[in-house]
Amino acid sequence: MLSPVVHTVSQVAVYLKDKLESDGLLSRLTVQGEIANLRTVASGHSYFTLREDGSSIRCVMFRGRSGQEYLEDGQEILAGGNFTFYPPSGEANMQVAAVMPVGAGALALELARLRQQLAAEGLFDPSRNRPVPIFPRVIGVVTSPSGAVWQDIQNVVRRRYPLAELRLSPTAVQGDGAAQQIAEAVRSLNDEGVADVIIVARGGGSLEDLWCFNSEEVARAIFASSIPIVSGVGHETDTTIADDVADSRAPTPSAAAELVTPDRNQLMAGIFGARQQMTSVMVGHVDRLRSSVDSQQQRLQRRAPDVASMRRRVDEYAERAAASIRHRHTLIGRDVATLVGKLGALNPADTLRRGYAVVRLSGDGAVLTSPDQVSDGARLDISLAGGSLAATAGDHPASHDPNGVRREVPAGPVASDAVTASNPRKRGGRRSPGPPPAMKPLL
Repeated sequence: MLSPVVHTVSQVAVYLKDKLESDGLLSRLTVQGEIANLRTVASGHSYFTLREDGSSIRCVMFRGRSGQEYLEDGQEILAGGNFTFYPPSGEANMQVAAVMPVGAGALALELARLRQQLAAEGLFDPSRNRPVPIFPRVIGVVTSPSGAVWQDIQNVVRRRYPLAELRLSPTAVQGDGAAQQIAEAVRSLNDEGVADVIIVARGGGSLEDLWCFNSEEVARAIFASSIPIVSGVGHETDTTIADDVADSRAPTPSAAAELVTPDRNQLMAGIFGARQQMTSVMVGHVDRLRSSVDSQQQRLQRRAPDVASMRRRVDEYAERAAASIRHRHTLIGRDVATLVGKLGALNPADTLRRGYAVVRLSGDGAVLTSPDQVSDGARLDISLAGGSLAATAGDHPASHDPNGVRREVPAGPVASDAVTASNPRKRGGRRSPGPPPAMKPLL
């Protein structure tokens, strides 16, 4: 009977594709067979058929896959890959990831297939490789604690750089379950976050002995490590996937220990050389400074003033100044004496002593210089050398000359009709009116 449910072609194709690609056996398998109907297109992809005893499987191998050079009609090969369903053609075919000639073994084919897969995912990309720290404080080591590798690494680090601390993350390095232990040891060191660099190491051996270091689990643990990893697995001729994924590869475990540690002898030699170079530079610098100081000192000495000559000049200038001051003092003394003589000649008191008198009006003390300044009967004060006296102005015949011009009557002790002296005042009696105001500053 037919099913009452109707499916479309696309639904069936998708179902078949999901079933094929999710099947554990068909998602990773190795098939041995003879190549037939090989066809390589312009894009570089190859299409062929694997046949054996009347059965055949259609295969496709995309460009760049491992072992593509072994493809040839009639060639018997080992093909590793997975099955898929191609809906446009309605065919199930095998996508071949790696090809090896028959006789190479299944492990070699699986190694080529896994290497091709991981390379396509970018795990081998050199641009992601991180540099190894120059002076690591803690070095993590993933290896067996009972093997000679652990002892070799300790000896190398102790000899080259004893300042570094070794932290062992023990694991099996061969046999069933070794791959899981190695991956867990790498993750454990990352979880601690103490190590500056990690060494994954093992001694030499066959492909089967080293197979755990070719596992996908170990490769992905190394790829996920946040700490730089140096791989030192096997001998120089041995190459594992762990070597390709690690940040750096060393040919042997001992070489890995040397790669992550500086050589203390070289460091000491470098320090000694740097010290010598620094000493040489400092000595040369000090010599240049000393030469510069000597040169500056000589220049200062040449430019220094002649203090002794300056002192002599100061003494000469002091003597000249003193002589000039004395000369100036003499001239000023002479000028003062001359002025004193002139002032003495102009002294009103001396004039009075020669018989002259000063006549003032009694009211305001104005000095009279002309008879026209007074009227008859005006009260006068007459100042003499020996004292002063009061008088009254009046007309007197003797005060006019025959031509009718009034003339001065010299003041004196003799009274006339024109001037009547009364109450003469001696020194010590009534206050003397003193010299004229204009002459006061000269007395």
